[in-house]
Amino acid sequence: MSEIEIDRIIEMAWEDRTPFEAIKLQFGKNESDVIKIMRKNLKPSSFKLWRKRVQGRKTKHKNKIMIDENLDIKRFKCKMQRQITNNKISKR
Repeated sequence: MSEIEIDRIIEMAWEDRTPFEAIKLQFGKNESDVIKIMRKNLKPSSFKLWRKRVQGRKTKHKNKIMIDENLDIKRFKCKMQRQITNNKISKR
């Protein structure tokens, strides 16, 4: 994996609203692979903080999110997120 891909996986893993399924779809890495990547590339204290935040968080696991029967959720970004261009996040 390239350094850019690893950076993006770490960024997606830190985001509260990005489920592990989105990382699997985009990079082919399941939750245990993401944990290994995070453990290898973060300081031990940062990894512990991340694990504490992620464990049990409904938004990190698509199947735990309560979905209204009439909603069809196919996106992995927040409604409030603006269009991303040239891989740079627009300022709010």
